[in-house]
Amino acid sequence: MTARIYRPARNAMQSGTAKSRDWVLDFVSDTRREVDPLMGWTSNDDTQAQVRMRFPTREAAVEYARDHGIDAVVIEPHSRKPNVRPGGYGDNFATNRRLVWTH
Repeated sequence: MTARIYRPARNAMQSGTAKSRDWVLDFVSDTRREVDPLMGWTSNDDTQAQVRMRFPTREAAVEYARDHGIDAVVIEPHSRKPNVRPGGYGDNFATNRRLVWTH
């Protein structure tokens, strides 16, 4: 039974990072997926592939995997480039502004 521990990326439709702070432990399926001939859905015989657990820290997820004998691979998250510019909306109207304000 193998698993991967990772930190999920944020959803492309949101600007916040609400559900991307926790670490996730996903089990990797040992069997391949098959297409159901009647409905056309993909299915798998391995029920562990449906399990997804969330942990507050990376260490908690690794400790859980070690305690339960799960071979886990930790995938480090990519660093996010900050796109915050200095100042705010109020700085556009500051009296000590050095540049000319134009539309």
